[in-house]
Amino acid sequence: MITDSYDIGSDPFVNFEAFYGPKKELVEICLVIFSHEIYKHLLSQYECKQIAEIRFCNGNIPIWSFERNNKEIAFYLSHIGSALAGELTAEVNHLTGAHKFIMSGSCGSLDSTVTDGKFIIPSQAYRGEGMSYYFAEPQDYIRIKNADLLENIFTELNIPFVKGKIWTTDCMLRETTDLVSRRRKEGCIAVEMEVAGVQAVCDFYGFELYDFLSAGDVLAEGNYQTEALADANHNPDKLQIALQIAERI
Repeated sequence: MITDSYDIGSDPFVNFEAFYGPKKELVEICLVIFSHEIYKHLLSQYECKQIAEIRFCNGNIPIWSFERNNKEIAFYLSHIGSALAGELTAEVNHLTGAHKFIMSGSCGSLDSTVTDGKFIIPSQAYRGEGMSYYFAEPQDYIRIKNADLLENIFTELNIPFVKGKIWTTDCMLRETTDLVSRRRKEGCIAVEMEVAGVQAVCDFYGFELYDFLSAGDVLAEGNYQTEALADANHNPDKLQIALQIAERI
């Protein structure tokens, strides 16, 4: 059973030193980017330098940094999904020392009357994925620790938002009518694919995660809507908010 996967009584075989050598301490803050458009925008708008590289057999991921208001900020284009996005935060920490991760992406709304025109700050995430069970004791939800701090920042910046439970899934193709109804009845207002796993990894290693979401598709019974998905994925307003958060943490 996957709920038996949380093993802190024995040592892992794999360690990053075997792949990358000693841990580096280069930056404190890192942006987790999921949009290739926002990624290209950062590279074109700032004087960026590559500070590290995550190595994969199917292609490497460069880690960049730039300076803004006398603060060095790293960023990289993350893989999608809880398992890979979670592991990448640990690798980035080893390669750069970053331990404050600002993550923003799109999600599906489970209740457009609540999320329409607002960013979403997750307060808890339903663990409908696999990664989190290796890094946290088994339970249905994981608490998103910095939700209240982000609420204060969004309030200060006068940015419309709603805070609430979300659902992290590994498989958007199996977001069935009954499962959507079940999560909605539990109070979930959105569904996405990374937060629970990334939060579990950050909790385990002592990193800080600051996550907010933008609703794109809407999962309404008998009426799946995708018109706003491209904007939710690629609108650079998320980047500007992330940079404001970086100045305040």
